[in-house]
Amino acid sequence: MLSGIKTYRMNVSKTSLWNVIGVIGFTSMTFFSSCSGSRKIVGNTPANVDLQNIHFSVEEAPEWTALFKRTSGWFGGDGIFAIPQNGKDNVTVKSKTTILFSDTMIGEIENGKPKEGYKMIHNSVAILNGAEPQEKNVSFYWDKKPDGSPESLFIPNTPNTKEGEYYWLGDGFVNQELNDNTYIFGYRIRDIKEANSFGFEQVGTTLIILPKGSQPPYKDQKQMDMPLFVPSSDMSSPLSFGSGIFVNAKKADAKKPDGFVYVYGVRGKEKNLVAARVKPEDFEKIDKWSFWDGSNWVSDINKVANLTDHVSNELSVSELADGRYALFFQIDGISSKIGMRLGASPVGPFGPIIEVYDCKDDLKETKDIFAYNAKAHPALSQPGELLVSYNVNSFNFFSDIKTYPNLYRPRFIRVKFSK
Repeated sequence: MLSGIKTYRMNVSKTSLWNVIGVIGFTSMTFFSSCSGSRKIVGNTPANVDLQNIHFSVEEAPEWTALFKRTSGWFGGDGIFAIPQNGKDNVTVKSKTTILFSDTMIGEIENGKPKEGYKMIHNSVAILNGAEPQEKNVSFYWDKKPDGSPESLFIPNTPNTKEGEYYWLGDGFVNQELNDNTYIFGYRIRDIKEANSFGFEQVGTTLIILPKGSQPPYKDQKQMDMPLFVPSSDMSSPLSFGSGIFVNAKKADAKKPDGFVYVYGVRGKEKNLVAARVKPEDFEKIDKWSFWDGSNWVSDINKVANLTDHVSNELSVSELADGRYALFFQIDGISSKIGMRLGASPVGPFGPIIEVYDCKDDLKETKDIFAYNAKAHPALSQPGELLVSYNVNSFNFFSDIKTYPNLYRPRFIRVKFSK
């Protein structure tokens, strides 16, 4: 989903363009030092950290892609942040995983067409038992209205909420220092009726808090406004946090723990990456948050520095076995290219774009179909690799969904690293 553009005037699923805006094809091939793109970095690169070269191979992960190709109930959605319920976001310890979706399609598909009465809601979840992508291991959840029709699980209900707002979801994590509660970023969104039915804007950021043991439809959820969204005067360069989370704590099995939760955001049309951090026990206390200004951690959100650019509004930062960090994203937000930048620390500096994969084979049906918001999922990965998802949507969504009802769902690849 998200950020950077105030109004859209296209027949498109609303969530898709939150992540806006752009193609190299590799399937089961091996690469070394495949670097391109601009190289804006903040800070000094340690002499012994290579931010340009890495050995890796890429292959499709068809069993994961097939898991989300469904014909009954949940049959489409984007977002897909994976939250391990044991709080250990790594490749060796498996648990139940909560998977977050934003705009979601609910209904039935018959004879290759969506049956009359299908509906889009604004968020949903899936619960995966273990890390095997088998149908028997996954269940999908959404809420229901009194008349039985589908409803979002998370609906804004905070002091700053105004009528008609709804949530798209950012990243989340299980906070082992605060009663094992699950914290999820909720972006308060509203439609802009004077534009047309497909205009929308972000108006705020919320923390959604699920107590330990909470089950869908999460009637015991709590919500609190957080000042982690900074609009610009013309909304062309807003700043929003929640695009990705990296828990660099010992209890999360981080390799080089410093005890902080890193929260990433995106700013402006150039899709600049920004970062904040906070101790997990202080996650609800905004006065305990600090923001990386390029040299120091400061309390003023307005001084946060751009770490690098051309990322997407949903992304991931993950530890690699060699001590470096991998930033995964869709280049420029919307593009057929999935990119990776290598980092020397959770806040960089980050090297140039390494083009990892071209999603073009999923975009063939019509010129309106596009890919966006790639990210890695360490908790669903195997040792030595990262499972990476990307979303597929259409600029002519409400027409194309009738012809291609399964277009709107995540696809997956594996990125395998070698020495």
